[in-house]
Amino acid sequence: MQQYETTIRIHPAFSWEDIDTVLLDMDGTLLDKYFDDYFWEHFVPEVFAVANNLTVEQARGLLLDRYKKVESTLQWTDLDYWSEQLGLDIPELKCRIDHLIQVHPYVIDFLVYINTLGKKVHLVTNAHSKTLAIKLRKTSIGPYFSRIVCAEEVGEAKEQPIFWEKLEEMLGFDKKRTLLAEDTARVLHSARQYGMAQLIFVARPSSQKPVSYSPDYPSITYFNELIFS
Repeated sequence: MQQYETTIRIHPAFSWEDIDTVLLDMDGTLLDKYFDDYFWEHFVPEVFAVANNLTVEQARGLLLDRYKKVESTLQWTDLDYWSEQLGLDIPELKCRIDHLIQVHPYVIDFLVYINTLGKKVHLVTNAHSKTLAIKLRKTSIGPYFSRIVCAEEVGEAKEQPIFWEKLEEMLGFDKKRTLLAEDTARVLHSARQYGMAQLIFVARPSSQKPVSYSPDYPSITYFNELIFS
């Protein structure tokens, strides 16, 4: 039964005429989350194991426990926090494997399209500013946004409904005429609680994992599905 549920899909059903502002997440939504998954689940444990005379499996178990304790908080994405906690230069480690940073298929086409429509387009991410800088250097997505906002600037993680209230004050959008695309269900739940009009779930955040549609939100696999008149 569970397998069947994950294959049921709610299709997006809205008109671009009803949207003024588009808010887009970065990791897993515009960029392939494989980089992040590999970095935190494999690469960091390997380096941590060498530095602390552990096996990789021991290191991975310790780190996954630490990660879980701060999920959905600003600490989880704070590279300075993890550098201090782990005794590693996390930004430098990210740069070592930055060849794995990739833009999802059709993302640039979609960004060109919604800019052509005259929409206000903002990148809104939980990613730390140092992560953002690394990824913007490796991709060509930066110029397509009117503004790029990190959660640390807002002072709350996107999983908290108050995040969206503060973001509205910063950007001045009408939540009833705003679309948010995101690959994290908890973030969409918080945006729905806040009252965001159009919520889109990205069902394949990592190129290395299967598509899994949301039971609660309209889902897309790639952004070409939102290029319509």
